[in-house]
Amino acid sequence: MLKYKLSGVALLGAFSLVVIGCGSGDSGGTTGAAGATTGGEKGGKHYKFAFVTNNPSDYWTIARKGVEKADAELADVDVEFKMPDGSAENQKDVVTDLLVKGVDAMAISPLDAANQTDMLNDAAKKALLFTQDSDAPKSDRVCYIGTDNIAAGKQAGEEIKTALGPNGGKIVAFVGKMDAQNAKDRIEGLKEAIKGSKVELIDTRTDDADHSKARTNASDIIVKDPEIAGMVGIWSYNGPAILSAVKAAGKVGKIKIVCFDEEKDTLDGVKDGSIAATVVQQPFEFGYQAVIDMHKYLQGDKSGVPANKQKIIPTKVIHTADVDAFATKLKELRGK
Repeated sequence: MLKYKLSGVALLGAFSLVVIGCGSGDSGGTTGAAGATTGGEKGGKHYKFAFVTNNPSDYWTIARKGVEKADAELADVDVEFKMPDGSAENQKDVVTDLLVKGVDAMAISPLDAANQTDMLNDAAKKALLFTQDSDAPKSDRVCYIGTDNIAAGKQAGEEIKTALGPNGGKIVAFVGKMDAQNAKDRIEGLKEAIKGSKVELIDTRTDDADHSKARTNASDIIVKDPEIAGMVGIWSYNGPAILSAVKAAGKVGKIKIVCFDEEKDTLDGVKDGSIAATVVQQPFEFGYQAVIDMHKYLQGDKSGVPANKQKIIPTKVIHTADVDAFATKLKELRGK
């Protein structure tokens, strides 16, 4: 039974692709998506799991659906879905509360991997710890399930280069926090992709997962530097925030936009051409496979965790021609 304890609004989407990583083996029961084995109890044990996001963005709607599907397949598991307010302090409080409740396993998207290592290691002593969406590779987590964020950043970099053309230009990146590993990795990938080109990343603005501040950041850049040629939104809500600011400034088409994920305004912008492209992930698989794989691991099947402890879920670039088919897939995943 999935328990929803939300401290914000719900989230964003995904699509179905081939998955690479930790998930084979047989521990009894029925077989679910991606070949995962589900359903059987071992020794009558009933498990308490938790799935912890890094903020209350709409991005997490589809991850919640994946968690819900896995939870429905596993008769011996109850999953609590938690959405902190976007601060590391609140996320720590959420994790502490879950440990007090006695969860057996937790999949978390760390907000500040470097400074949360002690918290994560403490959690790993008390419960099985997976990371999802954003990794904490120096922690004692057993497995990371999510995007190769450096590769995804490179995809975004290639798209902004294409959008700007051979003359390039100055660009700015926007993200909630640079402490999060996924933010660091995407920026690193972006820089690698534009290296040696005429595209110049002149600044990265953070907004602490405040959507209003995200829009203000984009507006301020437009006012302060009329020569800005492109903007890259690193987190899901950054795309809509950038687009809103660009529209208000009357610079749609003049400022090229590339972003991540699939909020409605992002997909609408890609479809009408005001956003050049968006790099989409598969948060449904983050949720589904985290629950399935934690269950298998606790039942003694550890064969699915690869040597590098990373299970990579592929990303895809969505252009104008892809939007309708992708939107249809999103509705299917959401059960609409």
